[in-house]
Amino acid sequence: MNGSTLDIAALSAQLEHAWTTRTPVQPLSEALGMTDLDDAYRVQQAWTQRRLAAGDQIVGRKIGLTSQAVQRQLGVDQPDFGNLLGSRYFKASAGRVDVPADLFIQPRVEGELAFLIGQPLRGPDVTMQDVLAATEAVAYSLEIVDSRIENWRIKLVDTVADNASFGGFCHADWQPDLLTRDFSALSMTLSKNGGEAGTGTGVACLENPALAVAWLVNTLARFDVALSPGDIVMSGAWMPVVPAASGDEFVLEGEGGQPLTLTFS
Repeated sequence: MNGSTLDIAALSAQLEHAWTTRTPVQPLSEALGMTDLDDAYRVQQAWTQRRLAAGDQIVGRKIGLTSQAVQRQLGVDQPDFGNLLGSRYFKASAGRVDVPADLFIQPRVEGELAFLIGQPLRGPDVTMQDVLAATEAVAYSLEIVDSRIENWRIKLVDTVADNASFGGFCHADWQPDLLTRDFSALSMTLSKNGGEAGTGTGVACLENPALAVAWLVNTLARFDVALSPGDIVMSGAWMPVVPAASGDEFVLEGEGGQPLTLTFS
């Protein structure tokens, strides 16, 4: 189905209603037969404009579906990207952050490496080395993924339209010293309520999280979008996502970093 047969404004309004009321919608790929990825990104862009009109702001970008384990878990076969919204940027204090559980519909948590961009990055043809040279610091981070699509019954176009299933995010302190490390060899462990919930290494994120950021920059170039100084990039999961509910406490421990604790209150 092409863009001329879809009511992009109506679809973005449905997603905005789902965001504000916590009421999921039917999969767009099923209810409307949407199959075109460009259409899905048009819906994402239109919904983002609704968020901005409501007073939200874009503080960076997120890359989704970088891990083969997550792709298998959600039944998709390639990465996607979305926007990080300032209203769901939860800033940690002393390595801890409390998040209201009632903001979300069906949240899950994943561990990632966040990048703080220090110099402009515009594709195409951006390399991993370009990304590292333009990055001011990195930090271990937790992303809350959430779906406005009922029961996480998503195809790639569904999650793309749904802002890459963005829910919220937080990160530990920025660490410039980690830029000297081989990201693909770094490891992290995620615990839930005191028990291990997952482990991963950077190689699971498109072979290297910096390569994932290069993919993002080069893909954004198709939309005439670049990364700017101060942008945060969530580079993608290193392990399968973990379901979350009110009262759950997650602790992320990354090699060479400080623990980050997220509690759903």
